[in-house]
Amino acid sequence: MFFKKKIDAPQKYNGLYASLEELIEQKKYLPYINQRHNSITTDKVGNIRSAFKGRGMEFEEVRLYGFGDDVRDIDWRVTARLGDTYTKVFAEEKDREVYVVLDLSPYMIFGTKKELKSVSASKLAALLGWQCLANKDRFGLVLYDGKKISIYKSQSNQKNLMAILKAISKTSKSILETTDVSTYNLKDPLQYLQYNLKSKAMVFIISDFKNITDETLKSLAALTKRNRVYCLNVFDYIEEVPPLSGEYLAEYNGQKLAFNTAPLAFKDAYFQYFAEKRKNMENFCKRFECQYINLRTDKPLHKQLKIL
Repeated sequence: MFFKKKIDAPQKYNGLYASLEELIEQKKYLPYINQRHNSITTDKVGNIRSAFKGRGMEFEEVRLYGFGDDVRDIDWRVTARLGDTYTKVFAEEKDREVYVVLDLSPYMIFGTKKELKSVSASKLAALLGWQCLANKDRFGLVLYDGKKISIYKSQSNQKNLMAILKAISKTSKSILETTDVSTYNLKDPLQYLQYNLKSKAMVFIISDFKNITDETLKSLAALTKRNRVYCLNVFDYIEEVPPLSGEYLAEYNGQKLAFNTAPLAFKDAYFQYFAEKRKNMENFCKRFECQYINLRTDKPLHKQLKIL
């Protein structure tokens, strides 16, 4: 089911696709996400450490716990054995490798307010890219349009980032003419990283996580074994709040359906449908120690990545 949006703004900001200018402009939000403790939170999920600051992933040594150390880094086995409190020290990572899996499949061509999910997802990828460039991290992209995968190897230079942003903009526009979702499977881009990443990396999966199969979850679980994984769930207002009471006509794959949203039973079932899907994904991520973050398309994306 697709909703067409009336275009009142200039074409490059129409909410239907991400223009190159719009992706470049995401750079201006870096100061916001770099504030204070450099942690990222949402109003739906508990606090998580920033992907770009704080401790590295490589263990270096154990030393006595000191004032200001993170209690989460306490080595309880050494503490129990020696009687004093010891903490783990992690080496600061240099030349970090960061990959974004950007889902621009037909399921992302949906929106009822401000912009399509595909546009918000593209902006998030651009924001992460600019952050990597600022930190001198190597940034790469696995771009998925529902049929084919485009790979952009990780590099730490602006030329590579601009090539990635141009590809994202071009794809976000070209998919508007696509309606076939039968071949959609997020498993393929995840498997590419699973088999091709040679060292530990940070992986951001930007998607609405619709139509997730058991195979997809297996690939995601395998990816978390060696990498730090973040699942950024991009969703539309109407996927959280039931439509206003009234009669509606929906069309999908040539089939039409009329329904009434006024009954309380409908509203409850509607809310539970989306809430259950989201909860299942959250539970899966907790099980495999990857972070799950919800981002709504009609709210400023950088403000949803709240800084503590």
